[in-house]
Amino acid sequence: VGWVPSGLIELTTVDPQLGPIFYSYDPHADTPKFVRDNDCLSCHGGNFVRGIPGVFVRSVFTDAQGEPLLRFGSELVDFRTPFTNRWAGWYVTGKHGTTRHRGNVVAQDKNSELVVDLKRGANVTDLSHFFETKAYLAAGSDIVALLVYEHQLAMQNTLTRASQDCRRMLAYQKNLQHDLKEPVTEELTYDSVKRVFEGAAKDVVNDLLFKDEAPLPEGLEGAAAFQSAFQTGAPRDRAGRALKDFHLRGHLFQNRCSYLIYSESFLALPEPLKRRIYRRLGQTLHPTNPDPQYAYLGGEERTRISSILQQTHPEFRQALEK
Repeated sequence: VGWVPSGLIELTTVDPQLGPIFYSYDPHADTPKFVRDNDCLSCHGGNFVRGIPGVFVRSVFTDAQGEPLLRFGSELVDFRTPFTNRWAGWYVTGKHGTTRHRGNVVAQDKNSELVVDLKRGANVTDLSHFFETKAYLAAGSDIVALLVYEHQLAMQNTLTRASQDCRRMLAYQKNLQHDLKEPVTEELTYDSVKRVFEGAAKDVVNDLLFKDEAPLPEGLEGAAAFQSAFQTGAPRDRAGRALKDFHLRGHLFQNRCSYLIYSESFLALPEPLKRRIYRRLGQTLHPTNPDPQYAYLGGEERTRISSILQQTHPEFRQALEK
């Protein structure tokens, strides 16, 4: 949900096959209703997300009137973005030690030079001196919630892209089989189709396993209420471990495999793609002979992730048994 007080409300839902779908809602209309708003795709289907319907976060310095200072650039943010480049134009509450981010401050353009004091926005825990917070459901803009949000957006975009690319190639294969009077099958029969599926599986596994995650600073502390709510109901193995367990020391999660592996968007991926994803995951999580691309996952963490998935994710377990 995106909303500027007294203005239009914009909403995004996620369809398991289509990806994000965008709506607007005007609370001031004579008969307020949700409207499918394709104008959103001018940004959410353009260069920012490489031609798919996508969701994203930007970090862009703003002036005291809230206008973006685009001449100094902007950055698309996900879990790979350096901590120091995040949250320009955002409010952020929570502790993060001596490392600076770009939130909670306004900038100035003085003689074509960016002037901003990042120290003023550091380790902010109370937003009430910026604006009246009582009108909002929460008084803060929790730093851990923002980190989770940025991972989830990136992972969702990767799932959307993999789904659409592979469904397109399945349709291409079916049409070609018809034209060539070959048996129509969803088993992948052409090298060009197989390459797309292998590439998509690699992209999904990379994001599932937080490959190239930017390091987080020492002293990271967020709101306990968010962390408790986020972890409520998380699937857990017999040892009580879950993919939603936080670490917050160097990296976000204790067990670096995305909880979105349980999501409808993941489970609705084409079967030939999921088989390749599960195979890659099984190879990566091998206790003694892992894929060297994922060496940052130590043996103990690989064992934990494998245990959690085998006990809480029936499809993954079944894939390993075949």
